[in-house]
Amino acid sequence: MAWSTRELAGTSLRAVRHYHEVGLLAEPERRSNGYKQYGVAHLVRLLRIKRLTDLGFSLPQIAAMGDVDDHPTDALRTLDAELATTIESLQRARVELGLILRQSLPTDLPPEFAPAARAEMSPADRSLFTVVARVLGPGPRQAFADILQNEPDDPVSKEFDTLPADADEQTRRDIAERMLSYLRELYDAYPELRAPTADAPHGEAFARKTMGKAIKDLYNSAQLDVLRRVNTLLAPHSEGEQP
Repeated sequence: MAWSTRELAGTSLRAVRHYHEVGLLAEPERRSNGYKQYGVAHLVRLLRIKRLTDLGFSLPQIAAMGDVDDHPTDALRTLDAELATTIESLQRARVELGLILRQSLPTDLPPEFAPAARAEMSPADRSLFTVVARVLGPGPRQAFADILQNEPDDPVSKEFDTLPADADEQTRRDIAERMLSYLRELYDAYPELRAPTADAPHGEAFARKTMGKAIKDLYNSAQLDVLRRVNTLLAPHSEGEQP
């Protein structure tokens, strides 16, 4: 008995052609009228492909299994572990979505950084915290989150936020010196800030480069000069890391 392509177990013609192209399904012989003639072996192979894809296997994974082993234990265990990880990730996402909906939080910041959305922060600071939340490791990231929730604002922050690009030398020096004592207190309270990129998930170099680019793009020349001055004054205290 034989089947035409369109009669094969609810599989689209495009899918069957793709299986032929990638070597998952052997090409059948053609009838005298030019139509392909599929036999039982083709149907069984196609049903196996469909079953495995329904379980979550990719076509390359199915190809790697071959067509002999009807119980690929290692592949099944690997897929089960992958699915468990995916389910865990989806569950975390649902928890976070619920929190966002209940508290009307922004979607660009993790929940622990939510106070940044409600605090009187400049757009530049808000954007920087968004970057920080993505590139730093759990220790420094939690330290920044704690600062947002528990620490008073830097009394000089408003002056820094409104500092014009053409601010004179004396103004820049004065702001840097007044910011220094506040930042030193933070470094003492949160030792993780002394080397904030140490446990960055994508490595220290990536974190430093990303944060450096963000700071350069977000702040004007006078503000950058203030940050450089503060960083220089903090260097012995912070092991050379940026504030």
